[in-house]
Amino acid sequence: MNEISATAAFHHLESILHQTLPSCALEVARIPLCPSIQLALLQAELPQSPLPDAEMRQVIAAPAYWCFCWASGQVLAQYLLAHPERVAGKSVVDFGAGSGVVGIAARLAGASEVLAVDLDPAALAACAVNAAINGVQLTLASDLGSIETPIDLIIAADVLYDRDNLHFLEALPTLATDVLIADSRIKNFNHPHYRLLQTQTATTWPDLEEHPECNQVRLFEHTRST
Repeated sequence: MNEISATAAFHHLESILHQTLPSCALEVARIPLCPSIQLALLQAELPQSPLPDAEMRQVIAAPAYWCFCWASGQVLAQYLLAHPERVAGKSVVDFGAGSGVVGIAARLAGASEVLAVDLDPAALAACAVNAAINGVQLTLASDLGSIETPIDLIIAADVLYDRDNLHFLEALPTLATDVLIADSRIKNFNHPHYRLLQTQTATTWPDLEEHPECNQVRLFEHTRST
């Protein structure tokens, strides 16, 4: 993506944000846990006055999750940058990609290809903009059915916020050799085929001042049964 098209893509992404939050803007920011990565995120200095009722209803109806770098995404991205052997030369799927931070980290750590999967077209647009900002390439897809080649690793952060998504714990390992999941929403994560790798405190950026429990991120890897 050349400079002109990258600028146009950024402004298009901001226009998508304005459909939900017309009083806010995007800004390119470095991620606290991964300062080598920059993302187009919601402005850090938010308006102090309450949102108008119509805008609040729109936020509820179509939340722009992609304009935040969530705590779990930061932790998983940091882990991949610190452990490039987990992704180097491998084909990777970033499931529930959001801003694309984890897929971008995988590419920067040496993944041969990364497929960013998200149901939200706005999130895929954010992934494209953020990949360009960081000088990497992501392939974009709206569902796992787009997987046509063998996958070495699936990475997923903050996909278990809804208990209806717990079935992915069983489904994802059928599609790839390995699975890494970062989560801060399931209080008692207890699955026989997932092993806890680490626990780390992290804050969503821009800071949403979430409950402290949401800042405790746990990183799990799937282990195959014998």
